[in-house]
Amino acid sequence: MRILNIHGTNDLRLDPRDPPVAGAEDVVVRIRACGICGSDLSYVKWGGMNPHNDGGIVPIGHEAAGEVIAVGADVKGAHIGQRVVINPMNTPSFIGSGGPEGAFSDAVLVRHARIGDSLLPIDESLPYDVAALTEPLAVALHGVNRSEAKPGDKVVVFGCGPIGLGMILWLIDRGVTDLIAIDLSDERLERAKAMGAATLINAGKENVRDRIRALHGTHDYYGMAVADTDIYLDAAGGPTILDDVVQLSKYHARLIVTAAYTRPGMLDLVRMLLSELSITTAMGYPTEMNDVLAALPRLKDKAAPMISHRFGFDDVLQGFAVAATPQSAKVMIEFAEENL
Repeated sequence: MRILNIHGTNDLRLDPRDPPVAGAEDVVVRIRACGICGSDLSYVKWGGMNPHNDGGIVPIGHEAAGEVIAVGADVKGAHIGQRVVINPMNTPSFIGSGGPEGAFSDAVLVRHARIGDSLLPIDESLPYDVAALTEPLAVALHGVNRSEAKPGDKVVVFGCGPIGLGMILWLIDRGVTDLIAIDLSDERLERAKAMGAATLINAGKENVRDRIRALHGTHDYYGMAVADTDIYLDAAGGPTILDDVVQLSKYHARLIVTAAYTRPGMLDLVRMLLSELSITTAMGYPTEMNDVLAALPRLKDKAAPMISHRFGFDDVLQGFAVAATPQSAKVMIEFAEENL
């Protein structure tokens, strides 16, 4: 068998490994599809889980779907051949995020496995690649849930990578129609359009503040032309986004940040005091994985365009190179049955 490991800064290798063995409380899952996450790219850049990594070999991969191939004697509800998605946040080792297991492997050990918690059965109608979108779609859904968006709201989504695209999917699904998608990449903007975003802004070619005001309308507030936008969702983490939102915000507008900022930022607190702008963050998916899996059979054809590239496990390093380009959205690594 093989597993993808980080050996140091920008040092990613496909290494041989022994097959995992299930203990009494464990399950082994044959991986059939695993998406490349933006956090995976950061881990490779840092040489580990954070910019101050102490070194050592680090397995990665956490957006995984597959089938159960071994079940420990004490695990209830699991059976050989069961199709599942892994919830890495509910695994004791946080699979792919610093523990001894990573899902870019032919098979992964899920320790202390619990059906309905760390392992979620998937509908027979779901292809494995779409099922592997569950994790990023859950991140996106958590951000949308935190926004409390509803039909009639005017919403801006910054960033049309996988999380931003997922947000667009969920916003449209809950009836939000006045939606602006913003990115620097025309390719990603076209993908946002395919996901249902009718209004697009290329932040590298247009003045973002002016375009938002023109598209969503304005009104006068303390002598300022504020945008009529209700909700801003930041899935990009760009250097000007927070200030743009603060300066645009109307009274009681809301900003939800899902992007991972690596540096502290300054905010105009005087301007925020006038608007009473609410800023909150959204990380992970405390309750959303099951909701995504319940909706995916209905939304699978709408979710599939999130996948921009597919590579076999043999070409996983090429997949990572593509995932680091602005032309990509979700890069999916697929595993052939004969790998085991």
